[in-house]
Amino acid sequence: MSVRTQSSEQPADAVHRAGFACFVGRPNAGKSTLTNALVGQKVAITSNRPQTTRHTVRGIVHRPDAQLVLVDTPGLHKPRTLLGERLNDVVRTTWAEVDVIGFCLPADQKIGPGDRFIAKELAGIKKTPKIAVVTKTDLVDSKELAEQLIAVDQLGKELGITWQEIVPVSATAGRQVGLLADLLIPLMPEGPALYPEGDLTDEPEQVMVAELIREAALEGVRDELPHSIAVVVEEMLPREDRPADKPLLDIHANLYIERSSQKGIVIGPKGKRLKDVGIKSRKQIEALLGTPVFLDLHVKVAKDWQRDPKQLRRLGF
Repeated sequence: MSVRTQSSEQPADAVHRAGFACFVGRPNAGKSTLTNALVGQKVAITSNRPQTTRHTVRGIVHRPDAQLVLVDTPGLHKPRTLLGERLNDVVRTTWAEVDVIGFCLPADQKIGPGDRFIAKELAGIKKTPKIAVVTKTDLVDSKELAEQLIAVDQLGKELGITWQEIVPVSATAGRQVGLLADLLIPLMPEGPALYPEGDLTDEPEQVMVAELIREAALEGVRDELPHSIAVVVEEMLPREDRPADKPLLDIHANLYIERSSQKGIVIGPKGKRLKDVGIKSRKQIEALLGTPVFLDLHVKVAKDWQRDPKQLRRLGF
């Protein structure tokens, strides 16, 4: 078993590499946090509630000799709703199209049925190289980490998966994140950059803004509404009649919930919670877009949207 804890000196070759990598793992295995740490800026929605990433958010790591495009798929899980089935289809399609798959397994949790379910699916995808990434290493001591690394190695042997590498990382503590990029890059095909230098993600801004609002909306109500909140940005328009040096962007967004009874939870007593969501997400949106924002939020009911194909389409799934 080869576990990487430091970079191996490789001769600097002059070729440029560019390609796609995706992180897979059960919900809440640290995939989005890892994407953000590699890119160095917040591009994927992170939350300690499983199942919050719904869009394939791509983070882009630029290096002089390479470009690594990270595709962040939703967590694969046994589907209970139509939305769940659609998310799983998105995952499998993505796996078949990327150059390397990083399988994320948290260091602080024993390998369970959810991990095995994914590993079995991975074993069926023969051609794509796979790296096992043991995440959240800051939450365990060295003995527990060693046990998890051995368990991950065993899991590969059991299912006939050859791990190109097994890499322990902590995205929050910034440990070994650079090393992970060093190991992913040689697995990319040779070729020119796929995106312009300054790009960090190719998600349309409106989708990213919606994700930031959704993340803030879930913040206080995770237990009551795990994922029955969808956000649609209806419009983003520069305010007219503003001097060039004082622009203002008007953003109108709707938060959709499944039942009227959930409305009070999202709005909060005297509208306090919704106001907090607005303040929190506005700061993040201004940081993302680099411009002052006026944010107008409304809460609407879209009955049982997670089970209704028409509503799912309308809400962008």
